[in-house]
Amino acid sequence: MTRYEKSVSNIKEVKARDGIVISVVTSDDQLARQASDHIIELPPAPELLAPLLEIIPLQLLAYHIAVRRGCDVDQPRNLAKSVTVE
Repeated sequence: MTRYEKSVSNIKEVKARDGIVISVVTSDDQLARQASDHIIELPPAPELLAPLLEIIPLQLLAYHIAVRRGCDVDQPRNLAKSVTVE
């Protein structure tokens, strides 16, 4: 079983437990698209470049979720401690 097939299987398992799934997919990805509640579509890219393209919408999603939750995205807790401790 390939990594992709395992990922689709995990999506289906989350859905079976009434979870909401947001997937980052390419235009030719039909299995994950059908199994997901929401999708973020990316253009096709070489395999080694794909992670760089995928991280941008994921970082923006994390940022906007944090802002909506009322988290201070500019001064996260314990940031100074984790940066200054060697």
